Amino acid sequence: MKKAIITVLGKDKVGIIAKTCVYLADKDVNVLEISQTIVEGFFNMIMIVDITNTTCELSELACGLETLGEEIGVIIKFQREEIFESMHRI
Repeated sequence: MKKAIITVLGKDKVGIIAKTCVYLADKDVNVLEISQTIVEGFFNMIMIVDITNTTCELSELACGLETLGEEIGVIIKFQREEIFESMHRI
């Protein structure tokens, strides 16, 4: 299984999770775990997703998520699991 980490940050509004999940489903990306919080009106979410069966290149997926974030007024970042772990290794 190939995994990736997706983070979402911005002002809270209706539809952030729904629009992100619909985009991922359209690309055959399976959401494994979601953790989200809202602090003083700011939305923060981290998702762990399975990208094994995605129907597009990972660069296309990352750019598409970034564009989606711009459209809905949040910042969305995508990182493959191995890069995420390498960056956070002590």
